[in-house]
Amino acid sequence: MRGQESPLLHVVLHEPEIPNNTGNIGRTCVATGCRLHLVHPLGFETSEKACRRAGLDYWPRLDVAEHADWAAYERDAAPGRVWLFSTKSRRSYFDADFRRGDHLVFGKETAGLPAGLLERHAGRVLVMPMVPGERSLNVATAVCAAVYEGVRQMLARGEMECDRAGRLTGAGECR
Repeated sequence: MRGQESPLLHVVLHEPEIPNNTGNIGRTCVATGCRLHLVHPLGFETSEKACRRAGLDYWPRLDVAEHADWAAYERDAAPGRVWLFSTKSRRSYFDADFRRGDHLVFGKETAGLPAGLLERHAGRVLVMPMVPGERSLNVATAVCAAVYEGVRQMLARGEMECDRAGRLTGAGECR
């Protein structure tokens, strides 16, 4: 962990394919005190050289863990509460009660999450409401919206605060 005792949330990308999306998600994680989990296979490299070449100057500050596959993620991360995001759900993410340490799981850009995973966690699958006829949101946009909904809920419950400069306090420490 890089500089924090307890991540605000865990963002889990299942087999991400597009490096720019993962880069944007990494920046959101750094800005909010979240841990990023990358579940292989990945559609890109995360070597120091690749990150430097992509201009990801914040990557060294990112609390990131890579997992060989879903089974390794479950074994190594030992997730408690897991929320999966899918356009195949009917339960709005506005109806979820996000708590510190929850794991927010997002699928690959071209296919989403595997059906078996959605079935296994059927009571924990959420959708982001959209107008009729729209297919999906960009995964980086969806992650940002979900993380900030979690932040909003924690602020409303008084579990964290914003200081006078508009910075989150309590985002990287246990309360």
